[in-house]
Amino acid sequence: MKVAGKYLLLILMAAALQQCSYSQNKSTINTVKMDSAKKNNPVYSNTDTSKVALADDEWKKILPGDIYSVARLKGTERPYTSKFESFFDKGTYYCAVCGNALFKSDTKFESGCGWPSFYEPISKTSIIYAPDNAYGMTRTEVMCGRCKSHLGHVFDDGPPPTGLRYCINGVVLDFAKAKEAEKKYNEKEGEKPKG
Repeated sequence: MKVAGKYLLLILMAAALQQCSYSQNKSTINTVKMDSAKKNNPVYSNTDTSKVALADDEWKKILPGDIYSVARLKGTERPYTSKFESFFDKGTYYCAVCGNALFKSDTKFESGCGWPSFYEPISKTSIIYAPDNAYGMTRTEVMCGRCKSHLGHVFDDGPPPTGLRYCINGVVLDFAKAKEAEKKYNEKEGEKPKG
């Protein structure tokens, strides 16, 4: 009986470790073809900078539940669950709600907080700020400058040159790989000897 219990425990531990390693596998990250993936969202655009103001019931119709929960209800995804938390490809991060450009990949850093972190937004108008005193804490909420969707919070414990840490929920981010970086990578891959 004790031997069977040990084997069962060993099997359960192996299964748990396999799940853990699978969820952290960087090769499972998919970059999205931005506009084509957002066909059900009429306001999604990487080029339109006009402000977006939709009623809550409209957002609920066009956004997936996980994005709606964070972006419109000011939720928070669990730490270390975002595909972008330890993702460092070159490109641009966009608002998953409206397509607004938010951060360049070269401002992303490993903060250890469990969420994608950046030290600077892409422009002064890409992010808006609001005081957040929820849950007995004093924080600064950051929202998309185009659609006012909740992104996360900004803290003053980031690296130089700004000293800021924009702690962002990965579920409200989209990513587009830098075209020049992708072109150079593909050229290098073509130069490698086959087989």
